[in-house]
This record gives sequence, C-alpha cells and structure tokens, in this order.
Amino acid sequence: MNTDDQTTTTYDIELIPGDGIGPEVVDAALPLIRAVADDHGLAFDITRRDWGTEYYLEQGEMMPEDGVSQLAAADAIFLGAVGHPTVPDHVTLHGLLLPIRKGLDQYVCKRPNVLFEGIETPLQGYDAGDIDFVVYRENTEGEYADIGGREHRGLDHETAVQSALFTREGTERIVRAAFEAATERDGHLTSVTKSNAQAHSMVFWDDIVEEVSEEYPTVTVERLLVDAASMDLIRRPHEFDVVVASNLFGDILTDIGAQITGSMGLAPSGNIHPGDENPSMFEPVHGSAPDIVGDGLANPLATVLSWSMLLEDVGEKTAANALWDAVTNQLADGAAPRTPDLGGDATTEAVVDDLQSRL
Repeated sequence: MNTDDQTTTTYDIELIPGDGIGPEVVDAALPLIRAVADDHGLAFDITRRDWGTEYYLEQGEMMPEDGVSQLAAADAIFLGAVGHPTVPDHVTLHGLLLPIRKGLDQYVCKRPNVLFEGIETPLQGYDAGDIDFVVYRENTEGEYADIGGREHRGLDHETAVQSALFTREGTERIVRAAFEAATERDGHLTSVTKSNAQAHSMVFWDDIVEEVSEEYPTVTVERLLVDAASMDLIRRPHEFDVVVASNLFGDILTDIGAQITGSMGLAPSGNIHPGDENPSMFEPVHGSAPDIVGDGLANPLATVLSWSMLLEDVGEKTAANALWDAVTNQLADGAAPRTPDLGGDATTEAVVDDLQSRL
C-alpha cells in the first residue's frame, strides 16, 4: 500500500481469476470495483496470475513452485472460482487453495450468511434479515491436514490412512477470533464438533472453547454436534449468530448457509490472516460452473461481495459498505436485473451495469 501526493491510496492486489466462469465474473466485476475505488480515493495495482487447472494441464502444476512467495508481498489476494471437469478436485485443492491458505497462515475462513431483502429462502416463514450469521472456520489444519497415505495400492488389502491435526495454537486462535466477532455482534457463539464420536480431537476442541469462554463472560456459548447443527441451520437458522467449527465441519455448514440464504451465487468468503504479516485472500464460494462457461449468465454478486470483504479487511470500510449496499439495494429492487440462479434471465454484464448505476 502507498499514498501519493494527491492522497490516492494504492493497494497491491494479486488476482487469480481461476477457471470456468471465474475469469468471466472477475473481469466483468473489475470495472465496477475500480470505479468504487476511484470514488473513495483508492486505486488498485493488480498483478494477474493465470494459475489454475488450465495452467495445470499445460505445466503439470496448479501454480509455480514459488507461487506462495510471489503472493506474499501483496496487500490482498482475490481468487475466482477454481475447478475443471477433467481435473480431480483434490488436485485443485491441494495444488492451489490449501498451499496458499497454509503458506500465508490464513487461519480464519470467514463466511457471512445473510438473507437479503428480495431473496427467497427455500425455508418457510423467513423474511429479509431473519437469517444473519457468520461462520468462523478453522482454515489451516484440522481434517484438511495433509497427513496420511495409501499402502498396498491395487491389492485386496489396500489401505488408506487420513489423520486430522488439531493443535492448541490453531484451535485457540480460531476460537478466540470467533469470540471476538460474537462480542461485536449479538453475543451468541455456537461451537460445532462431533465430540461424542471423536473423543480426542473434538473433546480437545470443546476444552479449548471452555477455556477461552472464560475471557468473554458476555458471550453466550452453545455447543452442538455437527449433525444437530446441520439440522438446526434448517430448523431454526434465525437463532444463529457466530458459528465456529473445524475445517471440515465449517466447510459443510457454510454450503448449507449459502443455500438457506438463497443461492451460492450470493455467498462471499474470506481467507484471513489477522495482522500485517501476510495478505488475506477473498473468493466467491460458488464453483467454476463449466456448464455455463461462455454464456455470460453467471451471477457476479458473490464476487462483488467478496471484494467488499477485501476492502473492509484492508481498512477501507466506507468503500466496502458502498459495494455491499449497492448489492443490497439491487436485490431489494424487484425490477432490477437478475441472473438465472435468482430466477431471472439477465446477463452478468447487465447485473454489473445496474450495480454501477446505483453507485
């Protein structure tokens, strides 16, 4: 980040457009993002990295060997959707997303879930604002630790071992981040585990939640098993405020959250490293949607909301609010263009143009 004599603050942004609809949506949204930045005395110096599965098919790797170090000096990273029909998902995950999250210690995965005005939930009896919770997912260890292996491949006694990793430091810091968030919201935190079946890692998690809770006496703590939490997110989503969960459980619960708030196309996400040592990375939750690549019908709103999260993370809250409010106002307007996932027939470009007019 630097500020010139005309008080324009410039942020160095690493941009990985991704695969499928990723580049389409990212490129469509960029003029809007630059316009918002300009309105607020900001600028982006963007370095584009065409990494992902196309790169993998050409180079045999999702990104260069020194990819993480190339990203490390940025103020923030923006990532589009990743995935390709011919490349297994574990290759894309372990070749790009997980190395960045772990290498830059982005240990907080923050995923807000909001039922916007004008959006219908598949659940009955809920109106705008009735569902509004945020999930704090541990993002660098847990069940996604790359510990294990396969032995005796191809034989009748072939064996696979996959081990989860839970450290005191890793668990305590995500739990504390969630408690901090709860103090700034409605003061209610739900910790999700499976400690009845996983008597070591998940009871360890429960113990740390209990320890940290003593530092936050104003926060009410609820403890749920992940199966009960999945049920309750559908049965009583209005009672959730801040949810904290392990890597795997947080991953699953946030997809439920996206669906009950209307669409994966509205779900933003941040992979956050609190502090100044490393950049955070922001991305829409939706996939690369190879079935609609080139049709120009992908929903850009999750991408726009993710840019809003990026702006807030670098301290530009006014600009962040401008983007978030533009999306909120558009969704509340029944005459506004909507992409097919929200029941309309508008193009990506039409939605972005409408957002531009609202700014």
